[in-house]
Amino acid sequence: MTSQYRITGRGAEEISAAVENGVREGALAPGATLPPVRRLASELGVAPTTVAAAYAILRRRGVVETAGRRGTRIRTRPATAPRTAAVVAIPPGARDLSHGEPDTALLPPLAPVLSRLAPEPYGYADDMVLPAVRALAVRRLESDGVPVEALTLCHGALDAIERSLVTRVRPGDRVAVEDPAWANLLDLLAALGVEPVGVAVDEDGPVPSAVAAAIGRGVTAMVVTSRAHNPTGGAISGSRAAELREVLAGRDVLVIEDDHAAELAGVPLAPLAGATPHWVLVRSVSKPYGPDLRCALLAGDPATVARVDGRRRLGPGWVSRLTQRIVAELWQDPSVDALIAHAAHEYDARRGALLGALRAAGVSATGRTGLNVWVPVTDETAAVTALRDGGIVVAPGSRYRVDTGPGVRITASTLPVADAAEVASAVASAVTARLAPHR
Repeated sequence: MTSQYRITGRGAEEISAAVENGVREGALAPGATLPPVRRLASELGVAPTTVAAAYAILRRRGVVETAGRRGTRIRTRPATAPRTAAVVAIPPGARDLSHGEPDTALLPPLAPVLSRLAPEPYGYADDMVLPAVRALAVRRLESDGVPVEALTLCHGALDAIERSLVTRVRPGDRVAVEDPAWANLLDLLAALGVEPVGVAVDEDGPVPSAVAAAIGRGVTAMVVTSRAHNPTGGAISGSRAAELREVLAGRDVLVIEDDHAAELAGVPLAPLAGATPHWVLVRSVSKPYGPDLRCALLAGDPATVARVDGRRRLGPGWVSRLTQRIVAELWQDPSVDALIAHAAHEYDARRGALLGALRAAGVSATGRTGLNVWVPVTDETAAVTALRDGGIVVAPGSRYRVDTGPGVRITASTLPVADAAEVASAVASAVTARLAPHR
C-alpha cells in the first residue's frame, strides 16, 4: 500500500512525477496499490479527471498497470529504475529455478578467441556491419530459409525488437503477442505505451485462429518466438508456419520473429519472413555464445531495416566492431561449433528429464524446446510459496500472462538430470491439487 508515502501535486504531470519519484526512491514497491482516483483527488484538492490523467501518463510510461477491481498498482517491473535494482531474494540453501538464463558453464570460453584478435582501428564513417560479419550472417540466415533483403546489428534481441517496433508502432496502438509471453517484452510494450493483445499458443507456436482474431482487433504489429518460446518451450513447426502465412498474407502488420535461442533450439527454423510487406527476424548470440556480447542480427524488409539503422545512427551508432570481430571468430571456429552442439544436447537432456519426471508424477507441463518448462496451476501464489518453502524458487506466471490461465515457469537449464525426479516430486506436492488445464 501507499500509506507511508504521500503523493503530491496539483497537475497531472506533477502527480505522475511524484509517483515515479516514489518508485525511484523505493517508497512505492512493485505491486503497491495506488489510491483510488476519487480518494486521491479529494486528498489533493484537484478534479478526479486530473488524477485519472496522471494515472494514464504513468500507464503510458510503463510505471503502473490497471488491475481490474484491485485498482491501479505499480508494475512488477516498472519502467523506472529504482536506485537499488530489485533482486529476487533466494532463501539460503534454496535451488533457484526462476532465472531463465543459460548455464554459464556451457558457454564457449572467449579467451582463445580474444588471444587471436588483432583488430585494426575503425572510424565513425566505416561500415556499421563489418563485411566479414555480414557475409557470415547472410550465409547462416539463408541456410535457415530466411530471405536476407537487408541486414543490420543491434545490441541484443530486446533492443532489436524495440527499434523495430518504433518504426511502425505509436502509443495507444495494439501489438499482438504470444500468451503467455516473454516478460521483458510485456514490460517493453508497457514502456512504449502500447496495448498487448494476447494470442493463444501451443507447442507448435501461435494458434492461427487467435492470430486472425488479433488482426481483427487492428494490431499494428505482432511479435512471435520462432522456437524455444519463453516460457512454454513451444516452437513454430513447418506446418504451423504455412498456416500462419495464409492468415498473414497481404496484411499491413509488422511481423517480428524472435529467434533468440538460434543454434541451441534443437529444432529447425520455420520462418514467417516475407509473409507481410513489413517484417524482421531477430537472432541473438546471447543464449549460445554469451549474454555479455550484446549482439543480435536483424534481417528484414529494406524500409524497416533502414529506419532501424537511421534511428540508431542518432544514438549508439553501431554495435562495437570489436564485438563483431569476436562474434565472427566464434562463428568460424569448429571447436566452438562442437561446444554449442554439446550445450544444445545438454539443455535438451535436462529439460527432457524434468518434463518426464513431472509427467510421471502426474503433473501436466510443456517445454518442447529451450531452457524452461511451463506448469499450469490454479493458484500461482500458493504454488510459488509452497515450492519456495520447500527450497525451490520458480517464477510466477503472472510475469508472462496477458489473458491465459495461471502457471509457473521452471528453468531447467541449470538443473542436473540426476536431480529432475527430486524437483518433480516437490512440484507435484506443491501444485497437483491446484492444477488447471493448459490453455
